[in-house]
Parts: sequence; structure tokens; C-alpha cells
Amino acid sequence: MPHRLRASLRAWAARKRLAAHAMQFDNHASCPLDRSSEMHPNPVFRQSPRERNLAFARARGFGILTTNGPEGPLAAHIPFQLSDDATFADLHLARSNLIARAGLPAPAVLVVAGPDAYVSPDWYGPHELVPDQVPTWNYVAVHLRGVLEPLPEDRLRPHVDALSAEHEGRITGKTPWTSAKMTEGAMPRMMRMILPFRFSITDVDGTWKLNQNKPDDVRARAAEALAQGNEAARTIAALMREQPES
Repeated sequence: MPHRLRASLRAWAARKRLAAHAMQFDNHASCPLDRSSEMHPNPVFRQSPRERNLAFARARGFGILTTNGPEGPLAAHIPFQLSDDATFADLHLARSNLIARAGLPAPAVLVVAGPDAYVSPDWYGPHELVPDQVPTWNYVAVHLRGVLEPLPEDRLRPHVDALSAEHEGRITGKTPWTSAKMTEGAMPRMMRMILPFRFSITDVDGTWKLNQNKPDDVRARAAEALAQGNEAARTIAALMREQPES
């Protein structure tokens, strides 16, 4: 059998195994799984296309990995590297991390949070003009759902080198750091404390809550107030102003 055909068959079998794990998780739920309920219930905040959500997750490169453990939910704050085709993310965990020691492969969710800011009702306009408003919070968040599985330990060094190269490449005005700067033997010694994993992505959900449910002039006034705030508030204001007019 040609090598390329064998590789394709192996990839197909791997996808089938991952789908089976995800299906098993769904079937064990106490009620039918409604993934939309994980994000904001108002669909107006969930209109961003898959490509925008993935681009945000790629640019952020950091999230909260969650899965179920034998004694309850587990979570870890981790950097990750999204593949070119966004079908998986490679990451690493400390050997002592409970997720690393959980029964894998297993379904998991990678929560990627962006900027957020409090919105005061007063910022929408005078009460007589915009009555009966309440405080809220604007934010951006993307949930990547999939299956987490361990990788062979010989995949760790390429992963950590690729991860550091990606983020070093985003820094302007400096020569990128590389592991070649480490004293001989130091890198292998440190890597003994971590393990490589792959998170295969099956679903992508995003919430961009930016007052899309408000009239254009009301949203503009709130954005103007947020633009006077801290960095996160200013970022939210800029995103609000990018929303198309209704």
C-alpha cells in the first residue's frame, strides 16, 4: 500500500476515534447538548463567522483548558498554538497538572477570553431619551470544543520551539529568543517537567457582545464613554464602533 494512502487512512481513523469520544461524551450528558447555551443566549451577539473567531483565538494564543476529572471539573491556564488549518491546537502541561494525569483522550473545552468592560446605563443617554436601561458587560470570548489527547514526548521540543518562535516573532525591535541560547543541558532538564498534548477542534463558538442590540446612536454614546476608560475599555469601544450600522 502506498505510503500516502496509509497516511490518509491513519488520519481518517484518528478522526473517527475523536468523533467517537465526543459522541460518547454527548450521549452521557443528562440532557441533549445545546452548545449555544454555553455562550450568550442572544443570537445577535453570536453572528461572527468561524474564521473571525479562529483568527481571534490564534492571535490571543492563551486560554483556559477545561475538562472533567474523576472528582469534578478541571481547568488549566495555558498557551497554545493553533495549526495552520485550525483543526487542532498543540499545547503543553506540567506533569503534575491534574488534566495531564486524567484519563485521555477526553472531551475538553478551550476558553479564549478577550477584552471586556463594564457598561454603565448612564452612558446610553439621558433617562428621558433612553429609559429603563441596566448595567451590563461587553466582552469577546471564543470557545473551542474538541478532544484532548497526549502526544509522544519526542514531540515536546518541536512544540515549545514553535510556540516561542511564533510569539517572539510578534515582538518588534528585538532579535527573537531561541532555545539555542540556553546552557547545554538546561533545556532538556526543564522539559522533563512538562508534557505535550494535542487538542483536536470539533466546534467553534464565539460571543462578541458589543451592544449590537442597541440603536446606532445609543451604541455610539456608550462607545464614546468607554473610549475614555482603561485599555480594555478602549479596545471594546473600538470594536463597538466597527459594528455595521443598522
